[in-house]
Amino acid sequence: MVFHINADMSRRVMSILEEITPGVEMYSIDEAFCDLTGVANCRNLNDFGREVRDILWQRTHLRVGVGIAPTKTLAKLANHAAKKWPQTGGVVDLSNTARQRKLMAHLSVEEVWGVGRRIAKKLTMMGIENILQLADADIRFIRKHFSVILERTVRELRGEPCLQIDEFIPEKQEIMCSRSFGERLSDYQPVREAVCSYASRAAERMRGQHQYCRFISVFIKTSPFDPYPARYDNSASLRINVPTQDTRDIIEAAVTCLDAIWREGHRYQKAGVMLSDFFSQGVAQLNLFDSNIPRLNSEVLMQTLDKLNKKQGRGTLFFAGQGIEQPWQMKREMLSPRYTTRFSDLLRVRLR
Repeated sequence: MVFHINADMSRRVMSILEEITPGVEMYSIDEAFCDLTGVANCRNLNDFGREVRDILWQRTHLRVGVGIAPTKTLAKLANHAAKKWPQTGGVVDLSNTARQRKLMAHLSVEEVWGVGRRIAKKLTMMGIENILQLADADIRFIRKHFSVILERTVRELRGEPCLQIDEFIPEKQEIMCSRSFGERLSDYQPVREAVCSYASRAAERMRGQHQYCRFISVFIKTSPFDPYPARYDNSASLRINVPTQDTRDIIEAAVTCLDAIWREGHRYQKAGVMLSDFFSQGVAQLNLFDSNIPRLNSEVLMQTLDKLNKKQGRGTLFFAGQGIEQPWQMKREMLSPRYTTRFSDLLRVRLR
C-alpha cells in the first residue's frame, strides 16, 4: 500500500503547478489540467513545458509527462505521447494542427480519452480505425449513431474547446468511510468500535468542507463468497432534525443504525458510514418544537479536536467508542514507509 505517499506527493505537485501556471484543475491523484492562457504570448510552449517538468523533478524528484494542446482531449493525447515515446523528452506540444494530425494518424481510436472498448469496436466496424479518421468524421454521422459526448470529443479533436478548466472542486454530495476488517468479526463490540471510528473519520472530512449533515447511513456485510445461510448484508439510515457537524451526534446516530441491522451468528467482513443531505455552514435553523438542540460550544470543541489531531497526528484525541486496541483495523504489515509525512520513517544515513 502506498496511498499515504501518493496523496502527499500529489498535494505537493498540485501546489507547485498552482505556483507556476495561471490555473489548475486536479483531474485525479496523478493528473491535472493546467490553463496556459496568455503563456504563449510571452513564452515558447514547448520550452515552458520542459521548465515545468524540470521544476517538478527538482522539487519532488518525480518525472512527469507534459502534454500541451488547445483542448483537453488533445492535451490527453499529447500527454500519452509524451509518456509513450522517450524521444519526446517527456514533453509534447500539439499547438500546431499538422502535428495534431500526424499523431492522431498513428494512434488507434480506442486511445481517445472517453472512448471505451464498446464504442471503439463500433467505430472500427464503421471503418473508423484511427483517431484522425474520427476527427475527420462527419458530425451529423456521429450525432446520429452516438451520443452528444462523442460529438463533443470529435469537436475537441478538431481543436474546438468543449471542456473548460474547472479550478474549483465541487463539494461532495456525500461522504463515505468504509473499510474491510483485518479479520472476520462475530462479536458486536469490535464492529461497534469500527463503526464509531468510521463515523468519526467521515465527520472530520465533512468539517473540512465546512458542511453540516442531516442524513447518516450505516452498512455491514459478510464476505460475498460466504455460503448463502451465512451471508448477510444490510444497511440502515437515520435522518436527524437539526443539521450537525459534531462527531458525537454522528456517532450516536451511526450506533443507532448499527443496532437496527445487527444480527448475531455472522462473521462480518466490512462496515461503512455515509453522510449526506449537506447544508452550508451557518444555514441550520432551529424549529420552535425541535428537541435536538445543538450542543453548547460544539463548533469550538470540534475545531480544537481537528486542530490537535492535525498537529499531533490523527488519533491523538479520539472518542471512547472507537476502542483502544482496535483489533478490527485493516492489516498494515506491508504498508509502505511514509518518508514524506512521518519523521520516524525517514531514511537514516550512518557516517563512520
